[in-house]
Amino acid sequence: MTAALPYLDEADIFGLVPFADAVSALAKALSGGLDPRASLQRSIHDVEHGQLLLMPAETATVVGVKLSTVAPGNVDHGLPRVQALYVLYDRVTLTPVALLDGTALTTLRTPAVSAVAMDHLAAREARHLVVLGSGPQAWGHVQALRAIRPLGRVTVVGRDADRAAALVGRVRNSGLDARVGSHDDVAGADVVVCATTARQPLFDGRRLRPGTCVVAVGSHEPDARELDDATFSSAERVVVESHGVALREAGDIIQAVRAGVVREDSLIELRDAVHLTPTTGSSVFKSVGMGWQDLVVADLAYQRWTEKGHAHA
Repeated sequence: MTAALPYLDEADIFGLVPFADAVSALAKALSGGLDPRASLQRSIHDVEHGQLLLMPAETATVVGVKLSTVAPGNVDHGLPRVQALYVLYDRVTLTPVALLDGTALTTLRTPAVSAVAMDHLAAREARHLVVLGSGPQAWGHVQALRAIRPLGRVTVVGRDADRAAALVGRVRNSGLDARVGSHDDVAGADVVVCATTARQPLFDGRRLRPGTCVVAVGSHEPDARELDDATFSSAERVVVESHGVALREAGDIIQAVRAGVVREDSLIELRDAVHLTPTTGSSVFKSVGMGWQDLVVADLAYQRWTEKGHAHA
């Protein structure tokens, strides 16, 4: 191993892998036989000021691990709540070959995974997105959704008025109509994205109109949820990354199953959802994030980085 590994920062990652390409790479991995159920499990360790998350993964060509931290108190220090570093390894020798900005990787791959699901759930003519949350994931989901649907209008709902207004400005600058709204705006949405740190449902699911696609990505804890029982009871399709992970980590799913509004055997795994065609019915996609997703996108970024003439580590 050389003394210094190449480091791909945020600019490198987003420059090498546009959202549309990340969506395509993840969809191709799933349709090509990647089975999320066989993926290595995430491990979560509590420390004094938050959590350490280790997310290992292996494909037929590469191995990697994302080292993430969750520090709720970071807001008081002007730092991100979630930070991460990604380590990419040679699959045979397990020699580290590259480091990547894991936070940027998460910002890219989470919306891309949502878009893979939405491409088979959301109405083909979906134009109005209501996004709950105003952070990087909210912005990322706007960009990922516009890669697969003729998005024309974005409504941002956030607890922090300044951050919500800032996101609206950013969306407008990207060429889309956008405004700050309220939770009541879900009633007019084609797609609703929940990307928050909420631990209780964000809106009354009875307000959703038939055919709405709802995506929740905010939590990976059994006792936290962004969606209420009504949202699930009206859904024709409920898609998760894998049964095992959803029933272990996804509070939205776990609590809906306990309430009897979702049957375990009705959950559709993402690898099966990529063979579905959108219907007029409502749908939900609940994501907690899995290591294989980071690895697919990290590998693509690294391969493109080397193709540009950079030497392998």
